[in-house]
Amino acid sequence: MNPVPLTSLWIPVLLSAVVVFLASSIVHMLLTYHRTDFGKLPSEAEISDSLRRFNLPPGDYIMPHCSSPAEMKTPEFKEKWQKGPRMIVTVWGGGSMAMGSQLVQWFLFCVVVSLFAGYLTSRAVDAGAEYLRVSQIASTTAFIGYAMGQWPNVIWYKRSASTAIKGTIDGLIYGLLTGGVFGWLWP
Repeated sequence: MNPVPLTSLWIPVLLSAVVVFLASSIVHMLLTYHRTDFGKLPSEAEISDSLRRFNLPPGDYIMPHCSSPAEMKTPEFKEKWQKGPRMIVTVWGGGSMAMGSQLVQWFLFCVVVSLFAGYLTSRAVDAGAEYLRVSQIASTTAFIGYAMGQWPNVIWYKRSASTAIKGTIDGLIYGLLTGGVFGWLWP
């Protein structure tokens, strides 16, 4: 076996990250299928006004909350659970709607996924391998990185399965693009 050094893959790693970053921009800004990922609360203004007075710090919250398995078994907690509402909420900080920081983090994530795709492909495929073989390994690895992490949130946190399906479709697109770049630029 003639393994490909990971250092020789920096161009496909970076280029595939750029391609996925641009594709994700098209998916989220031009295509409309993600516009239904989140629904609007009924009486949003009233709910916002009532929550604003608590000055909630940014973070993840669950309601009702219990501190231990023992508390979960108490009649008081069981009553709160039955009465509802039950929810998991992420509170963002106030301020600007600018997305610069999130876009930088997303690009860095794309680089990390491409780096893992390159690493696994470099261990499974020799230098000079055919496009299809390189693309298969890199695409599969990138797909796993982009798509599969959403499903535990559906299972454990009751996130919308339709949103995860759309994210999985996105992951398939991003995986195929990543594999395409690696297959094209494979040494």
